[in-house]
Amino acid sequence: MATSDRYPGREKERCELLAEYIIEYGATVRLAAARFGIGKSTVHKDVTTTLREINPRLYEKAREVLDRNKAERHIRGGEATRRRFLMRKKNAESKK
Repeated sequence: MATSDRYPGREKERCELLAEYIIEYGATVRLAAARFGIGKSTVHKDVTTTLREINPRLYEKAREVLDRNKAERHIRGGEATRRRFLMRKKNAESKK
């Protein structure tokens, strides 16, 4: 089902819902996309382009969260890698 089918003629409402979700939960674009059943590109475009024209105040708040998430993503990625290698080490030790 295409994104336009899920929210026909309601792009404004969808933009604001996405922004409110991102702000309230500190959600990443990926999490918001999964929650609303739409693509990451759609979320990003809605929140960074469409919302800016529709609701500039909400755009600024959402942009702060997205910028923070972007600044922190290398930390989250590093933590995920660390956990993965610790798990591999633990599994290797338990097989011995």
